[in-house]
Amino acid sequence: MSRNHCLLASAIALAFSQVAAFAQSAPDGAAQSKPIVEVRYRYEGVGDDAFTRDADANTVRLRLGYRWEFAPGWRAVVSADRVQALAGAHYNSTANGKTQYPTVADPQSSEFHEAYVGYASGGLDAALGRQIVAFDNQRFFGNSGWRQNEQTFDAFSARYAFDGGGPVVRYAYLDRVQRVFGNANPNPLLRAWDLNANLLNVAQALPLGTLVGYAYFVRNDTVATASTRTFGARWTGAQAAGEVKFGWTLEYARQDDYANNPASQSASYRLIEPTLTWRGVTFKAGDEVMGGNGHYGFATPFATLHAFDGWADRFLTTPVDGIDDRYLGASGNLGKAVWTTTWHDFHADRGGRAYGTEFDAMLTYPLARGLTGLLKLADYRSDGFSTDERKLWASIEYKF
Repeated sequence: MSRNHCLLASAIALAFSQVAAFAQSAPDGAAQSKPIVEVRYRYEGVGDDAFTRDADANTVRLRLGYRWEFAPGWRAVVSADRVQALAGAHYNSTANGKTQYPTVADPQSSEFHEAYVGYASGGLDAALGRQIVAFDNQRFFGNSGWRQNEQTFDAFSARYAFDGGGPVVRYAYLDRVQRVFGNANPNPLLRAWDLNANLLNVAQALPLGTLVGYAYFVRNDTVATASTRTFGARWTGAQAAGEVKFGWTLEYARQDDYANNPASQSASYRLIEPTLTWRGVTFKAGDEVMGGNGHYGFATPFATLHAFDGWADRFLTTPVDGIDDRYLGASGNLGKAVWTTTWHDFHADRGGRAYGTEFDAMLTYPLARGLTGLLKLADYRSDGFSTDERKLWASIEYKF
């Protein structure tokens, strides 16, 4: 355990002792309880041409916890997850040794999801402990909420919104990341990573859109080659003209090796994504480039990776020649249902060779209060990178 991790654990223990003290002295009515109850069943089927057997994963996640607003401005949140495989576990969870099947990265586990104390007053919101840390569209830091084992961080985070149209400043210190593969995974590199990371993100509303600047300094004490520093800027906005609304996202970042990284690494990131909404349907076209120089590809290991570069997850790790993802998509409503489709054309950033194409589609439907159903598919067709793969999901989720 790192020295920083010990210090953070001590701070968390001290913070929770203060919760108990506040609770004993709080006036009647100050303490409010809000239970956290979530259940998600999911089927994931994977057909990968690299395997003779298909994967069939039936898993359920139960999350139980408690959000306690124990004094004005103060809150304490504790929740824990149990992920359980059902019906024989005919898939490679990365932890069960069933390598004859394609991977579905939802291993069985029991662990704390969140455990933090927070304070909010005026423009300030801060939290200390195990928590979700997510910035912007989660391309760099997110919770990977699609997986049954959600990604969280042992961290201190703070957000301050200045009055009078001033900027929104966010800072986070990350001491440890609880990865989606579970803390009991037999592969130590897939478990939690010890970090020493400082993240700064500043957003300023403009007359036209919002401009965000960020600087992320990550020292990874578990995987030294994942220690990087990243500087970037992001501009988003939307303008309406009658029944039509035009939106845009432009982003650029530069990444280099940092701190204990023994390698020499350098790569850039760029995104262009215009959108057009008309009669309830949003159309988008995009070009996202994760740069590569033949030795290193721009890396975002703490992102919500499933949301980018296709739902087949063929590009969770950026190839050393990088990736140029050119995509078209549409989304909208059909009654109470929400649908979305996207088509991707993948190429190498360096050299431009074709990787493959992919079609994705998803439909969600509110079944009852707190209960949502989902159908989703991904179909990746290789042009030389990896192999053809088809994935199908069906899930039902309840949130209290």
